[in-house]
Amino acid sequence: MTNAIEVQELSKYYGDFTAIENLSFQVEQGSVTAFLGPNGAGKSTTLKIITGFLAASSGRALIDGMDVSEDRMKISQILGYLPENGPLYRDMTAASFLHFIAQVRGMSKGEEQAAIERVVEHCRLSEVWHKSIAKLSKGFRQRIGLAQAILHQPKVLILDEPTAGLDPNQILLVRELIANLKQQSTILLSTHILQEVQAMADHVVLISEGRLRFDGTPDEMCADTQMDQRFHALTGSDAS
Repeated sequence: MTNAIEVQELSKYYGDFTAIENLSFQVEQGSVTAFLGPNGAGKSTTLKIITGFLAASSGRALIDGMDVSEDRMKISQILGYLPENGPLYRDMTAASFLHFIAQVRGMSKGEEQAAIERVVEHCRLSEVWHKSIAKLSKGFRQRIGLAQAILHQPKVLILDEPTAGLDPNQILLVRELIANLKQQSTILLSTHILQEVQAMADHVVLISEGRLRFDGTPDEMCADTQMDQRFHALTGSDAS
């Protein structure tokens, strides 16, 4: 299979601090890949580099064969991104925000209407459509963030901790949405929650302290032990 995302020896330094170092992995087209690691492992830094929001100190990232540092505008047309605690215009309603995103993406009126109807249904936003984002629950704000990420039906979708802070019912809804989205998008899903890996992913990339610790399937990761025990062995203080 071809790779939708390629990370090639990425490093990011902030002075003497190393966020990630010599990180390489691939995400196959059509897969749901869990980008796993403890808090502070370098997951968000890596995703910001892959999406073009942050420059690498060295190495490069490619999406659909295009170098992020050289073809960011072309990549934006096929990429959807939900950052951790994704920024929203809280004084807008769900409706005004998503119409604004459609216009920023240059959609025609017909494209905009069709896209809006689709994401409202997929993300179940009809009951809060005309409510201020500032007044909505964390779960609904996360759904709006996901709606903006998929509005243009991206070929590649990158989600940074999409279930963080959600209650169990909201988590199940997000999992259902991701399961539906994998029919059209390659998904790279950052998380430190092991249940997310087992519930949604068919591939795992695990990092700790900015370095690659594991690259394989969920079954391979926990072939000889429980996933939480394997996670600790790969990321604990005694990990090599």
